[in-house]
Amino acid sequence: MKLSTLILVFLLFSFCEPPEEPTKSLESEYEDLTDTIPEESHVQDNPMKEPEVPSKQKTFLALGDSYTIGEAVDEDQRWPVQLVTKLLNDSVKIDAPTIIARTGWTTNELLAAIALENVVDTFDIVSLLIGVNNQYRGYPIDQQKREFDKLLQQAISFAGGDTSRVFVVSIPDYSVTPFGQSGNPEKTAREIDLYNSINDSIADLYQVQYFDITPISREAASNPDLIASDGLHPSEEMYRRWVELMFSWSKSILSQ
Repeated sequence: MKLSTLILVFLLFSFCEPPEEPTKSLESEYEDLTDTIPEESHVQDNPMKEPEVPSKQKTFLALGDSYTIGEAVDEDQRWPVQLVTKLLNDSVKIDAPTIIARTGWTTNELLAAIALENVVDTFDIVSLLIGVNNQYRGYPIDQQKREFDKLLQQAISFAGGDTSRVFVVSIPDYSVTPFGQSGNPEKTAREIDLYNSINDSIADLYQVQYFDITPISREAASNPDLIASDGLHPSEEMYRRWVELMFSWSKSILSQ
């Protein structure tokens, strides 16, 4: 075979052979693949926060008679309302007081009224002030002992059984008022002291706070501004003095 023919055959085989592709590693192929995927935006880990639960409003139940309902003064001048207002002004979150009281009520009448109200709620603080009408009507002293004890037990139950959230307010001495002076003021004063000693003893038995406002009420003998326009019941100013006595304790209990 001629040399020229051999050269021609070699050249034909060289041009017909497919070109060799460059080899790729698995890593480089993965990189090529990921290059075609758009990069996702980065999302910060920001879990939903638990919603803040608003603090529950405190509650106050006041049990009593004319001294609690505020006979002869405006509604906002009653001592339970004045106490709540003062607490609100000192950043204590508290609802308007629930009051079960009426002028003239005795211990048995308050017991009956509570039964009719069918109270099912519990309260953060509960007050009890009762007995002056038992004294005025001449009821047996044993009735005050027996029924005041029942009322205090009910007051404790309304506070969820927590005696530290209940307080008793002493009976004011109306013997120094114009109305009281028209009767037998010395006898009235002695009987008020007796009734208060009973209430104080029962409060102590249950380890319940006792506020003695009776000395304040006796200041009315020389300060007519402490007596309401009816000549018998406390004025707004006297109730304000009572609240000053109760305030620190009330705030401390409600802040727990």
